[in-house]
Amino acid sequence: MDADELDWNRTLREQWEFHWNHQVRARLEGLTDEEYFWSPVPDAWSVRPRGSSAAPVQVGAGDFTLDYAFPEPVPAAFTTIAWRLGHVIVGVLAARNAAHFGAPAASYESWEYAGGAAAALGQLEAQLEVWLAGVGGLGEAGLRVAVGEKEPFPEAPMADLVLHVHRELIHHLSEVCLLRDLYVHTKSVTNGEDR
Repeated sequence: MDADELDWNRTLREQWEFHWNHQVRARLEGLTDEEYFWSPVPDAWSVRPRGSSAAPVQVGAGDFTLDYAFPEPVPAAFTTIAWRLGHVIVGVLAARNAAHFGAPAASYESWEYAGGAAAALGQLEAQLEVWLAGVGGLGEAGLRVAVGEKEPFPEAPMADLVLHVHRELIHHLSEVCLLRDLYVHTKSVTNGEDR
């Protein structure tokens, strides 16, 4: 097949859709609230009830806030599944959906973070649906258009942004899956010792 005949838009969407449908979605099924908030280390950043965080910065508009600090600490803070899902839902997807696909405005500060696993997964699926519909609506020509001032590299084509978002989704949701594995395998031990 000639590269000129390849449906690049479909290929880019399928990169994520295949990963979601054949690897990630099944791994997220049955996520419990205990897993969602579980932290294998002290002082991990998470999503917490408003007013209960000790993090330097707490962002969010609802009953729950996301822990943060600016500048970010070195080394980076360890984060829970709740935090990682919040990052993916808002920073990776919702803000881009708003900036490029006409979705409602979204930012870390204005988001109503989910207070449980089921609500977070619902938010994730809703944002993924908007993202994939938006990317599909770009067609071939839209992938070549510059992303503009809403992104750090305004001259980059939308295809670069699509690839970046998909890398972020694969990266962070793989971390979520790893945390689920750690939760299951360390539930009966703490720091290598039986409880």
